[in-house]
Amino acid sequence: MSGAGAPQKMSDLDGTGLKITIVAGTWHTVITDGLLAGARSTLEKANVEVSELRVAGSFELPVVSKAALEAGADAVVALGVIIRGGTPHFEYVSDAATSGLTQVSILTGKPVGFGVLTLDTEQQGLDRAGLPGSKEDKGAEAAEAAIATALTLRALRG
Repeated sequence: MSGAGAPQKMSDLDGTGLKITIVAGTWHTVITDGLLAGARSTLEKANVEVSELRVAGSFELPVVSKAALEAGADAVVALGVIIRGGTPHFEYVSDAATSGLTQVSILTGKPVGFGVLTLDTEQQGLDRAGLPGSKEDKGAEAAEAAIATALTLRALRG
């Protein structure tokens, strides 16, 4: 079950001085809008300077995330929704987004909060989107991860 063993929320994060860009796909609007709301709320509560960029879909997240980080963002929160269909397309896009975002983080030395949902059904996304009645808020979790990692890197780099 997703969510089992998750850490407690880090509601005391202070990201003052951090610039974080949310990069979000445009597919599955209801789910994506829920993820965006959770990420925005978490970043704003942490006093982070927030900007947003929209991309066509999850496949485009890595290249735009890299550009945002190279343009001065301290971290990115990548949000996308990929729902399994009847063809191998799901596997290709899921792998490209996941591998690409990992490479972006390693190549730039900056964090990417991973909020890409890879789902078997739309209901799974609704359950994780932070909407009324949702069991989880993966947008908020991805934002928390980005803030916490950016703060850790800031401390390490002095």
